[in-house]
Amino acid sequence: MNKIKSNKKELSSEQREELLSILKARFEKNMNRHKGFEWTKVQAKMDPPAGGEKMWSLNEMERTGGEPDVVGHDKKTGEYIFYDCSTESPKGRRNVCYDRESLESRKEYKPENSAISMADAMGIEILTEEQYQELQKLGKFDTKTSSWIKTPADIRKLGGALFCDRRFDHVFLYHNGAESYYGARGFRGSIRV
Repeated sequence: MNKIKSNKKELSSEQREELLSILKARFEKNMNRHKGFEWTKVQAKMDPPAGGEKMWSLNEMERTGGEPDVVGHDKKTGEYIFYDCSTESPKGRRNVCYDRESLESRKEYKPENSAISMADAMGIEILTEEQYQELQKLGKFDTKTSSWIKTPADIRKLGGALFCDRRFDHVFLYHNGAESYYGARGFRGSIRV
């Protein structure tokens, strides 16, 4: 994907059309993730001006290897829900500790960023445990990698953070020090459009 123009969280018309083409192809290829949904209705939600900044966030998800796709629809708000659906944790979001506090606590060998900071900058939410479990019902994800998930405040207060993966055809929830980071651990996000 092309670089974003200036510091504004918007895409050029060419970038927008390119992203829509990618999202539409993925949507049509993976109908099992969103049975009964129509692409035209999803795309209508991404039209400017309301969809402008959301499109920028979806582009960031795509640019970092997340392969965003529609996984749900909130009937109350009318929003479509996108998750990162890359087979493994997004390549452009690995080698990160959990949050800014954990990054600042490292004395040496600091990673470049943290999962929570990256998600905030991208305008997305990190998946919760429940959302991660929902994603795993749609396919087999993180069979070689793992992904940080939203950690409850009481666990984080004690220095921990949670992550999940899929091994032996089961989804596992683990804990680690929030300051840890690994080449095979990133994070997955969601956005409502």
